[in-house]
Order: sequence, then structure tokens, then C-alpha cells
Amino acid sequence: MKILRWVLGSVVGLVVLLLILQMVASERVEVVELHTLDEQGEEVTTRLWVVDDDGYQYLRVGADGSGWFSRIQANEDFAVTRNDRRFRYTAVLREEKSELINELMQDKYGWGDSLIGTLVGSREASIPIELHLAN
Repeated sequence: MKILRWVLGSVVGLVVLLLILQMVASERVEVVELHTLDEQGEEVTTRLWVVDDDGYQYLRVGADGSGWFSRIQANEDFAVTRNDRRFRYTAVLREEKSELINELMQDKYGWGDSLIGTLVGSREASIPIELHLAN
């Protein structure tokens, strides 16, 4: 019984440690807030990493997608708050820039990007999302 409790405690401790490490990795460098609308028209805020290249801001989504990415695709009405300034954008998928954006994310977010990439899977098929100011 002692061994079972020790094993269970170790597993729970490891899971908690990984969650804390993921949170620290995710929040220690710049994070922007993406504001999208759900199916009921309610705003959903998602915290994401961002990099800049050639005058554009880029978000990145994994090849398997995500809820925030699905909301952008379903309703192009979204905004991003960066440095306490909120602007409306449209999204342009730039799959041809995947390698470059992955490198920029790795340079900016370092070990955090590596850790999250290990936890969620490879970044190889990720899709860069180029942000264009809405008219």
C-alpha cells in the first residue's frame, strides 16, 4: 500500500510540476491577447505568443488546429491586444513561412518553445498566421 501511494504521489507531483513549468514557460516572455467571438457572439480571450517579421506580426497554430484558430476561420472579426493597445486584424495563412516563424519563435521564447513543442508535438507542420490591420 505504501508503494502504491508513493507511485501515485510521484505521478501526481510530476503532472503538477509539468503544469507549473508549462505556465512559467508560456508567460515569461511577451504574450499577446487574441480576442475572438464564439458561436454565441461572446468574446473569448486567448493568450498567445507573437513574433515580428518584415513589418507583420505572426501567431502560430499547430497543424491539428485549436479553438482560437477555428474561431478566426469561422468569423474574421478578431482583435489582438499587444502592449496595452488593441487593434482589429484579418488573418493571412503563410504556410511557406513556417520554418522561419518557428525559428523566430525559438529565438524569442527559447527553452519555453522547446518545452511546449515537446509537450504538444512537433512544430514542423505549424501554420504561421500573418496579421493585417483591418480596414
